Parts: sequence; structure tokens; C-alpha cells
Amino acid sequence: MRNSMKTLVWLAIALLGAGAVGGIALHRGESINALWFITAAICVYAIAYRFYAAWIAARVLMVDATRATPAERLDNGRDFVPTNRWVVFGHHFAAIAGPGPLIGPTLAAQFGYLPGTLWILIGAVLGGAVQDMVTLFLSTRRNARSLGQMARDELGPVGGVAALLGTFFIMIILIAVLGLVVVNAMKHSPWATSTVAATIPIAMVVGLYMRNLRPGRVLEGSLLGVVLLLAAVAGGGWIDHSAFRGWFDHDGLALAWAVIAYGFAAAILPVWLLLAPRDYLSTFMKLGTIILLAVAIVMLQPEVKMPALTQFIDGTGPIFGGTLFPFVFITVACGAISGFHALIASGTTPKLLASERDIRMIGYGGMLLESFVAIMAMIAATVLDPGVFFAINSPAGVVGKTAVEAVATINSWGFPVTVAQMEKLAADMGEATLFARTGGAPSLAVGMASIFGSAFGQHLLALWYHFAIMFEAIFILTTLDAGTRVGRFMLQDMLGNVWPALGRTSWYPSVIFTSLLVVAGWGYFLYIGVIDPNGGVNILWPLFGIANQMLAAIALCVATGILVKSGRARFAWVTALPLVWLVIVTSTAAWEKIFSTDIRVGFFAAARDMSEKLASGLLPPEKAAVAPQLIFNQQLDAWLTMFFIVVLWVVIFDMLRVCLRHLSGKPVLPCSEVAYQQTRLDSAGVRD
Repeated sequence: MRNSMKTLVWLAIALLGAGAVGGIALHRGESINALWFITAAICVYAIAYRFYAAWIAARVLMVDATRATPAERLDNGRDFVPTNRWVVFGHHFAAIAGPGPLIGPTLAAQFGYLPGTLWILIGAVLGGAVQDMVTLFLSTRRNARSLGQMARDELGPVGGVAALLGTFFIMIILIAVLGLVVVNAMKHSPWATSTVAATIPIAMVVGLYMRNLRPGRVLEGSLLGVVLLLAAVAGGGWIDHSAFRGWFDHDGLALAWAVIAYGFAAAILPVWLLLAPRDYLSTFMKLGTIILLAVAIVMLQPEVKMPALTQFIDGTGPIFGGTLFPFVFITVACGAISGFHALIASGTTPKLLASERDIRMIGYGGMLLESFVAIMAMIAATVLDPGVFFAINSPAGVVGKTAVEAVATINSWGFPVTVAQMEKLAADMGEATLFARTGGAPSLAVGMASIFGSAFGQHLLALWYHFAIMFEAIFILTTLDAGTRVGRFMLQDMLGNVWPALGRTSWYPSVIFTSLLVVAGWGYFLYIGVIDPNGGVNILWPLFGIANQMLAAIALCVATGILVKSGRARFAWVTALPLVWLVIVTSTAAWEKIFSTDIRVGFFAAARDMSEKLASGLLPPEKAAVAPQLIFNQQLDAWLTMFFIVVLWVVIFDMLRVCLRHLSGKPVLPCSEVAYQQTRLDSAGVRD
């Protein structure tokens, strides 16, 4: 009877989910209720976690709860520490949940709600969550080795070195885009800037409180941090209307320098002083806000106003150039699958994992939660009037510098919006203007504020808007500072082969030197985006998406090779299928970004067009002044894309070489999985 009831419950969930997904896919009316999106997501995730993830864990990976993990075997009380599964889940989610699931779906809404939503659901359960769980498992079985180290150990020096170099340079691009999103959100917004700035000393106060003033009083420190964060949002409103307003009213370049300085400080300061408390506080803020947003959507049942498909699927979109295929997959990025997660799932989270049985919850479940964040972001962006959405996200270089020009252009696309409507919206949000606030963060904040305001009080719209900006900034800065520190570790590891002293993570000259190099790398690309007249999104976000998806492909390459070498070739399709799809998508996108003659898509085409206009004197003075830099930047992006695609294919061919040699009985490098050792920890992670 009990089994029959379970079967009926799961059958009902499956039917409900199928109906919701079908409703989203087939609906072609003026609007669709947002509850369809939440229902589809919850049902799809529940089915995938209960059946597909459980099957992979039991049959493909053969997870063994009796096996001691690196956290237990190598426990040193510092890096390797067996930790409660929920604490590890919180750490893992805080580390992987950056701006991608917020910004990617928001920008992808340019194509309509349907393509991005379907890819978020399908890509997460078949690709992203599989990559995260398998990478976490493989690293756990190999003493928490990093992705690059596993590639060297399992594939050999060629694929390993390519994976290591590709991983490092891809990370530089990823961090630069994170900084650009923060800068665009704070530009000429004293309320947003002061609120985000306040989160830095707040994190340091909480760190000092929990380490020195009240050690062990985690609840007290948590409450203190949350209260101070909320006070920072309210205080930002006071600053915005006070004599201190000018202190926080800056253009993009000044804010970029501030973000660069913050990244350097976060990389060299003790982890307990800034990084750890910021991660800890961000987990509360991230989960709490997403839950609150979901509750508000259920209460309000808002209508999604963006059409299922827009005319911009042909590549003429104002936010970024490129057709629906392949650029919707590149743009959504982390909401469906993220290569950055492989860096966290290998070498970081495995050091804390107390039992292999937690791999499914943390690896697969953590990615599903991030995918749900992406669904929330898609809803928040698409409940806006499409005209408002495009007015906020379209750069001035596309729609026109004045409000009148922008409104006329957007109306010509068939999306009604007025100057008065935008002025009132900006006033309600406590902003001077919302035109051309590119990057995705401002429009997402407006959407979230509109939902919160309708559910909990319209008179607090400005407060909700800047709360949403702080929420986004915490998401982003958490990944920016963690990514900078991880990049520093990777660079120290590589330079240590040249000069051993540089490889010592505790040697302060090496810490400062490598941190400067990493920050200078991503800081330069942040500068590229800031000076770009079109807002930087068209230059950097496609490069971000391509690089991130290529990193995911590298992780799936390594996983597929290890599965074949481990005698599980019949299950290799689990990682090989998403790998094949990512290779098709990223290779196509890279080809278009390099060779397309469309100046809004091709890097070289844009550089040539600007060179010709500069030589002919057709550029206005302000654009001519930065034209040489922009030309160089476009060319550099093209060469970087070439480098990334070469790295990916080197890893692919090396993986195929290893697999073919193994299947034909020829010698390959031995499997680097450590020998079995029985655990001495109980179910709570306590040593017997």
C-alpha cells in the first residue's frame, strides 16, 4: 500500500510538471501566469533529483557511504575538516551562486521567456547538476584534487596543461564580467553605491565579532550581520537625500577602480576577516530573498508580459547581437550549466565532505537550487512591461542618447513605453534615470521591487529596489572575491613550478605578487567593459558565456575520460551527451564571434568597422578618443576566443585518445583514485 501511494504521488508530480512545461511551451496568448514557471521548475527538479540523480549516484558513480573521505583521512583542522552536510551545502551554494543565474536569464529574456526557461530546466537537470555531482565525486575519490590536477593525472601532460591554462584564463574573464555587472548597477546611484560599500565593513565587523569578541556565538553574529545589512539599505536612502550624496555619486570608471581595489584586498586579507563572513552572510541573504520572492509570486500570481518569442531571435536584438542559436545557451550560462562550479566542486567542497552519501544533495541539489534562482530571475525580468525592460537594458548607443530618442526606437519595435512612464518608474525606485542601465542587474532589481512592492507595500518601492541591488551585489561580490582568491591559488601553483617559493600560499610576497597579477588581469577586462560606449555587455557577456561553457565542457571531458578508464564506459553517455551539446554550442558561438561579418556579433568585424570609421573621421569626438582602445579590445577578445576553443579541442582530442587506447587494451595512465579506507565517522560526521 505504501509503495502504491508513493508511485501515485510521483506519477501526479510527473503529470503536473509535464502539464506546466507544456503550458509554458505552447501558450501563445498576451500573457501567462508566473505560477506555471514555479510549478514546472519544482516538479522537474523533484523528479530529476529523486530518480535521475539517485540512479547516477547508485549505478554510475557507486557512491559508498562506508568509505572515508579526504576530509576525514587528511583532517588537519584547517583545510580538510569533516563538516556537517548542511553547513557544506550552504558553503557550496554560496560559492557557486554568482551573478550568472540572475543576469543570464534577464539578458536572455531579449529572445522571449520560452527559450531561456526551457534551457534552464533541461540544461540544469541533464547537464549542470550532473557536471557538479560527478566532478565532486571524482575529486572526493582523488584527495580533493582540482580539475586541472585531475586532468593532468588522468589524461596526461598535454590535456592537463591545456585544461590548467584554459581554466585560469577563463576565470579571469568570468571575474571581469562580475565586476562589470556591479559597476553598472552602482553607476550614478548613491543609494546603491553606499549600500554596497557598507557591506564590506559589515562583513569585517561580523568576522571580528565571531572570531575575537564572541567566539562560537554564531547565531549572535548572524543576527548582527543581517540587522546591519538591512540598516545599510535604509541608510542608503538617507545618504541619497543628504549632503553626503556626492561622496557616492560616481561614474563607471571610478567605481571600477574601487571594485579592483576591493578584489585585491579580499585576495590578501585573512579569510576569516572578509571572505568567510561575507560568504556566510550572503547565504542568508541569497536564500532568504529567493524564498521571499517565491512567496510573493505565489501570493500575487503575476502575469508574465514578455512574449514567448520576440522578433529578436533573428539576431537583431538591442541588448546583445546574435541569433537564438547558439546565443541563448551562451547567455543563460550559469542558470543551466556553469564551468565555474567545477572549480568549487573539485578541490574546495571535497575538503569538507564528511560522507560520500552527501554528494547527491550537495552536488546535484546545489545546482538545482541555483537553477531555481534563475527561474526566479526570469520571472522578475519578464513581469515587467517589455517596453520598460528594453528601455532599461538597451544601451544608449543603440536606442539613442536622449529619453525621447530611446522611447521612439523602442516603440518602433512594437513595445509601448513613454518618457513619463520611465520617469515615474525611476522616481518610484529612487533613481534619477533608468534609461540605458545595461548589464541586467538594474532591470532585475526593478522587477523584484515591483513584485515585493505589490505583495508587501508599494510605498516602499525605492527601498525594495535598493534592497534588490544589494542582494545582487552580494551575490556578485561573493563570487568575485572568492574567484580572485582561487585564481591566486591557481597562479601560485603554476608559478611554483618555476620558482618553488612562489608556490607557497603562506609566503606573503608571493601572495601580494600573484594577487596583483590576477587582479590586473580581470581589472583590465573590467576597464574594457566600462569604457565601451555600448555598456560593455555586447563585448564581455558573450565572451563570459563562451568561456564559462567551455570550462564546463572541459570538466565533462575529464569526467567522461575517467568513467571510461574506470570500467564504466557503458555509463559514459551520462557526461558525454551534455558534453557533445556544449561542444556544438560553444564551437558555433566561438566561430560566429570570430568570423561573423555582422559588426554586432563578430569581434574582428566590429574592430574593422570602427577602424574604417575612425580613419574616415565619421566618429564623434568622444567616441574617437577611445576608438583605438576599443579596436584593440575587440581584437583581443577575438584572439582570446580562439585560444579558448583551441584549448577545449586539445582536451577533447586528448580525452578521446585516452579512451580509445583504454578500450583497445593499450596502456594508459593508471587511475588516480585513492585506495578504499573505511570511515570512522557516524552519520552526523562525528568520529567514533
